[in-house]
Amino acid sequence: MAFDDGLLDDDGALQRADYRLRFLAESGARVRREASASEDALRDAVTQLSDSRPRAVVAAGPDSRLLRAVLEPFCPVPFLAWPNPGLPGWAGSLDLVVVLAPEGRDPGTAAAVAEAVRRGCQLVVACPEDSPVARHAAGRYSTIFPAESGDQLATAVVMLELLDRLTLGPPTDPDVVADALDAVAVDCGPARDLATNPAKILAIGIAETNPLIWGGTVLAARAARRTAESIRRATGRTALAADAEHLLPVLEQTPPADVFADPFADEADDARPSLLILDDGSLDDDVRETRDRLVRAAEQHGVRVETISSEADGDVARYAALLATGQYAAAYLEIGTIN
Repeated sequence: MAFDDGLLDDDGALQRADYRLRFLAESGARVRREASASEDALRDAVTQLSDSRPRAVVAAGPDSRLLRAVLEPFCPVPFLAWPNPGLPGWAGSLDLVVVLAPEGRDPGTAAAVAEAVRRGCQLVVACPEDSPVARHAAGRYSTIFPAESGDQLATAVVMLELLDRLTLGPPTDPDVVADALDAVAVDCGPARDLATNPAKILAIGIAETNPLIWGGTVLAARAARRTAESIRRATGRTALAADAEHLLPVLEQTPPADVFADPFADEADDARPSLLILDDGSLDDDVRETRDRLVRAAEQHGVRVETISSEADGDVARYAALLATGQYAAAYLEIGTIN
């Protein structure tokens, strides 16, 4: 496979990818749509749940990992992500169960909400109102946020706003998250050319490499994993998101770049790695030191280093911006890849 960067400003090539690029551009709108649709339910849930703090918070269902990435560093009560069917054996009436089900069709998630209702848990579910999950969630202590977009991030933002208002999670304002996504859409959209488009520049930088992707915080690491998934789907190339201890050996064993090598004679399997850092502005000394170690190792072995950064207001908004930029870059990689 080869990469033609000229296709990234080619109207025909961009038009063929219009659906995917449009979906990315509408991310902010989906967040606002979910927030608006859930406004009444959110207000009712805050009123119902504000009287007493739960013994624990259980995030159930396969989409619980995003909530875990946000809540684990902040939640003042025990928090558990439970992606399996059902609920942990100890969950009961003193606990709050929150569930993200953007599609509302997963049988395991339906089983979890039914179990929460049976045990008398306080239950908040974000799912389509006419879905199987919603039907299993009906109960005296249940609140349903009517998910409309099928977007995991947009649905999660509404749930995180609730947990913020209950002082169980970090500050989360859907408008701030939506604004961050809109800013990425402006900066990375197809109308902005190669010279000033950070996602197109990133795509060119990591094209024909096997990216090693690292994020130092819990949320940045999750954005790294999601970006790696997007790149693998877009190109079929290896893209690895991992902790520094797993990436450093790869960097340190990379042979120095041969400036005389013929790039057209190299096989795809011999592609060199690149290092992609997702920087959410963390000031943690350990994070900064680990980043410096990775960059030094990459520079010593002639590995190209690229960075995605965000200065959006708040952890969730920065996560959304990092992920959206990575997904735009993956889309441009797909557009420019010639099989």
